Amino acid sequence: MSAIQSANSGEPVHAIALPEPDARPSGAGEHALDQAAIAVAQVAARFADAVDREARFPSEAIDAMREHRLLGAMAPVELGGMGASLEAVASACRILGHACSSAAMIYAMHQIEVICVLEHAMSVPWHRGFLRQVAEHEWLLASATSEDSVGGNLRNSRCAIEPDGDGAFTLHKLAPTISYGAYADAILATARRSPDAPAVEQVLVTILKDDTTLTRRSGWDTFGMRGTCSEGFVLESRGRQEQVFPVPFGEIAERTMVPASHILWSSLWTGIASDAFSRAHRYFRTQAQDKPTGASPAGSRIAEALGLLQAMQGRIDSALRVHARASASATRSWSETMADAAQINTLKTYVSITALQVVMHAVMICGMAAYKNGTPFTLSRHIRDLYSAPLMINNDRIDANTASLLLAQRPASLEKE
Repeated sequence: MSAIQSANSGEPVHAIALPEPDARPSGAGEHALDQAAIAVAQVAARFADAVDREARFPSEAIDAMREHRLLGAMAPVELGGMGASLEAVASACRILGHACSSAAMIYAMHQIEVICVLEHAMSVPWHRGFLRQVAEHEWLLASATSEDSVGGNLRNSRCAIEPDGDGAFTLHKLAPTISYGAYADAILATARRSPDAPAVEQVLVTILKDDTTLTRRSGWDTFGMRGTCSEGFVLESRGRQEQVFPVPFGEIAERTMVPASHILWSSLWTGIASDAFSRAHRYFRTQAQDKPTGASPAGSRIAEALGLLQAMQGRIDSALRVHARASASATRSWSETMADAAQINTLKTYVSITALQVVMHAVMICGMAAYKNGTPFTLSRHIRDLYSAPLMINNDRIDANTASLLLAQRPASLEKE
């Protein structure tokens, strides 16, 4: 992998190299989006170290996404997008994760919001027009689902949509984090449907940058994923009732937001692990060429790492099939729904842990070359970024939810009676 010079820092950085063919996702190369993602990844890789070091927004990568029409890719063709599928976006997330974790995470979170609009608000003319604007102007969408005093529970809100006469509303929300909120063109926020509604009666509302004031209340100086700029804000916004999704947020979360999040996050985490594997593979080959003395102790580790990568991608491919089947079916049994939700949950917990295992194999293969910064085999950023994976919707919370699903799930034999 040849070193090039960063125009901003003058420091050596390294061009992106895609995973070896047998480590690629099963659908790689089949999606039209892949080529655009590869072009963006080339840009993202050049600035990834600077983004991490300075904890700054990956503006170069996002500009490249706009140039290559990645942000509006999921919008239907008739609205100016590519009509890209979740599978195609997952492949793009993996490619971007290979280059810059923060840029890939921003892309994944953006597309999670887009798919929520696609699946739950396209019957509303305002949201159809909004998605057309996303595709035309390559708008970046963020999410404000976290909130003070709800204990990290996505399905509870304290803030509420406040009617403001003649179909208008105001919203005041204390958000401990809004990832890249200061850079977003629109934000999808959760809130109670009205001031007198209980905490669980939530809606999702799309608010526009021009109608919103964000007052920063906390910074983002973190161990990893430093370029997501997930600062805390006081969010104050105005809008009209047609900007509120027509279905309850609980349905949006269960059917779309949670499955899409777990699939796209897992894809980009697999991309990070794939880049670590690629570096270890190059190191392994170099060492074998320099010292052709037979089998290396690293041989078993490189084989184990490849097996883990293949298992991760296999789980993602399976989850994509499950999600597609669930989306296409209007009549699913309770047990089938519970089983699907459990599979999506365990995808996230499995990949978030296994990706770290792959990187640790790579560290042991490369040794001090991985531990030191500034080498072609440096892996400190990969480790730090992936330690966020078990925390994004805490794995312990997900495991508890999965256990509840299993308690609720009836054996198939009983369901047929």
